[in-house]
Amino acid sequence: MHTHSLTQALTLYQSGTLTLGQAAARAGRSEDEFEKTLRRYGLPVRPEPVSVETTTRRRVGAD
Repeated sequence: MHTHSLTQALTLYQSGTLTLGQAAARAGRSEDEFEKTLRRYGLPVRPEPVSVETTTRRRVGAD
């Protein structure tokens, strides 16, 4: 069953349906482990989109 979830995660990641984090979770691996698996199978690691939440900072002022 673990092999099926890995194969499914690889396929969905390769098609662009899942992000690296989502595919890693589906495969039951960490993102680093999943990246290593992608490289082992000769599949490219896509650049991850930058989240607005991580790039936007708000100043909080005290009254």
